[in-house]
Amino acid sequence: MTEQSIGDYLATHEFFSGLDDRSKKFLAESAVVREVSAGEVLFRQAESADKFYLLRSGEVSVQVPALMGPALEIQKLRKNQILGWSWLIPPYRWNFQALALEDVGVLEFDGSIILARCEEDPEFGYQVLKLFAALMSERLDAARQKMMDQWDPPGFA
Repeated sequence: MTEQSIGDYLATHEFFSGLDDRSKKFLAESAVVREVSAGEVLFRQAESADKFYLLRSGEVSVQVPALMGPALEIQKLRKNQILGWSWLIPPYRWNFQALALEDVGVLEFDGSIILARCEEDPEFGYQVLKLFAALMSERLDAARQKMMDQWDPPGFA
């Protein structure tokens, strides 16, 4: 996938539809194609976060790691979904972990370059923040719901 085809892909992607062409071009220039093998961890909770992903193929499990035993799966993400928002919010540490359940193709975006642009261009930064605020809300709501499903004491609402 070339930079031009990344740009074409982003131009038609629903998540980025509210951005102008200049912003989409910048994001395309900040992305690289990456293949992730089944079983590979894309990121771990509490590690430094400086990127986000757009899934092009495969399936990824977003998880909360347990102190002991298996991780709690929050969501499964598939083609065309966005993974990662911690690169945008201090202290820039992952809040979840992500595990490739099968071979996955992603666009990997350089969050540090994008964050620097957000700081330099407040209009761009505000547009990006709005996009990712919705994603954060969705991910945190999924986490809350999954935890409530797993931990359901009597009388708890």
